[in-house]
Amino acid sequence: MSGNVLGERELIRRISEILGGVENDDCAVIDAGERYLVVTTDMLHRKTDFPDIMNPWQMGWMAVAVNLSDIAAMGAEPAGVLIAAGLPPEADLYFIDELFSGFGDCAAYYGTRIIGGDTDSHEELTITGTALGFVEKDQVLRRRGARVGDLLCTTGALGGAGGGLWAWQQGRLDSPFITRLLEPEPRLKEGRALAQSRAVTAMMDSSDGLALSLSDLAEVSHVGFVVQEEALPVAEGLVEMVGPEKALETVMSAGGDFELVFTVRPGGLEAARRACELTVIGEVVEEGIWMERGGERRRVEAKGYEHRIGIQYAKIEETK
Repeated sequence: MSGNVLGERELIRRISEILGGVENDDCAVIDAGERYLVVTTDMLHRKTDFPDIMNPWQMGWMAVAVNLSDIAAMGAEPAGVLIAAGLPPEADLYFIDELFSGFGDCAAYYGTRIIGGDTDSHEELTITGTALGFVEKDQVLRRRGARVGDLLCTTGALGGAGGGLWAWQQGRLDSPFITRLLEPEPRLKEGRALAQSRAVTAMMDSSDGLALSLSDLAEVSHVGFVVQEEALPVAEGLVEMVGPEKALETVMSAGGDFELVFTVRPGGLEAARRACELTVIGEVVEEGIWMERGGERRRVEAKGYEHRIGIQYAKIEETK
C-alpha cells in the first residue's frame, strides 16, 4: 500500500484490532457505580486544525469545544476537562494568556471547568484535550442502536462552518459564517435533554460532516439511511453564497458544524421534540446511504473531514 494515504477511520480499525477491540463511539464508557463515566480525547495541531485567521482565544475555545461535543453525543453532563498544551518557541505571554482564557471560557460557558493538565514545549502548537462526563446507565446514548424504521434527525442548521471555510478561502472575511467555523457550539443541553427523553436509539456529533457521520452510524448499527434532500436544514444564506449544488455538498461533507445527528424510535418523535428543536431529515433503512429527491434515490459516497487534514466533498451519484 505504499504511496496510499491511510484515512483516520481505517487507522482506527487497525488500532482497534491490535488492542483487542475498541468500540467505535464518541467517548469511552466506564462503569462508575450508579452512572457511567464517559471520557474522550482530541488532539489539535496549529497547521492542520486552526485556520490562519483564528486568534489564540478561539484556538483555546475550539480545543475544549471539540471534546465537549463528544460528551454531548453520549447524552452526558460534563464533569471537567484536562488540557495538555505543547507551546511553540514563538508563543509570547499574550498568546498564552489568550489561549488559556479560551480554554477556561469555553468550559465555563458549558457549565464545567479546566481541572488540570500539562504544558510543554513543542515545535508546533499542539493541544490535547480530555473531557469527562457522567450519564445515567439507562440514558447513555451510543452510535449503535439504530433500527430500520427509526426516524433520522439533526439539531440545528447544517453547512454553516463549511460556509465559513469557503468564505475564508475566498477572502470574504466579513462573512457571518466565519464565526461558525472559528467558534463552534457543542450541543450539550440538547444532548442531555435527548438522553432524558428516552426516545433516541443512536446518536453522534456531525463534526466530521453528515455523510461521514451517517457512515459511522450505519457501520455500527448495521443499517442504512435515506436522507430527504428537501428536508435538510441548510444554514440560512449558504445557498445564496455558494449556489444550491455547492451548498448541498457543504451540508453533507464539510465538517465543523458540531450538531447532533440521531435516530428516534417510531412513536418517540413527540418526546424528542419536547427535548429540543430538531429536524427530521430521513429514516433508517436496511442498507446503503441514499439521498432522495422527488421519489428518486441516489447513493451517497461517505466522504468527509477526516483527521483534520482537509475537506473532501461527498459525491452523489445516480444509480444505474
